[in-house]
Amino acid sequence: MNTKVDLDLKDADISYYPSFFSTAEANRLFRSLLKNTDWIQDDITLFGKTYKQPRLTAFHARNLKSYSYSNITMIPRPFTSDLEFISDCLKRVCEIDFSSCLLNLYRNGQDSNGWHADNEKELGKNPVIASVSLGAERQFNLKHRHIKELRHKIILEHGSLLLMKGSTQHYWLHQIPKTKKEVGQRINLTFRVIK
Repeated sequence: MNTKVDLDLKDADISYYPSFFSTAEANRLFRSLLKNTDWIQDDITLFGKTYKQPRLTAFHARNLKSYSYSNITMIPRPFTSDLEFISDCLKRVCEIDFSSCLLNLYRNGQDSNGWHADNEKELGKNPVIASVSLGAERQFNLKHRHIKELRHKIILEHGSLLLMKGSTQHYWLHQIPKTKKEVGQRINLTFRVIK
């Protein structure tokens, strides 16, 4: 089940598990999360201009700690049974009890996430980010902050896990770019520990 591919990138500790969940389990989780999550579309302010965020989001946690990024503060809802199940599966591999989960729903190829690092101070110095993908495959781009020619692309598959650890967030930015290709809906769950 858990074939692991280590991305051999300078200043990074990133592993990819293409079939973390079986197709049947991934299908079940995708349908359940799509239907049972209270998705919202926040406004995001970039360089003084306010836009609708180009995806839908939700935030859940095992505690009451909020999460802030790009002038958005998200107040958590409790973990659902699906999130508890996924978190338990992650714990077996990561040996971490994740306290919160940011969910993203990419409705089509025009929904995206710009270049960023998961380096908010409430995540601590070297955060572990466990990113689970369900639904349509999307391209995930990485680029080094200081070495222009260091770039990497990976296709995030249905039921996969991408695990980012160590100094990754200090040195690398990542994004889900827009695509003109016809793509279906994708749910991404990023589990993290908020300090």
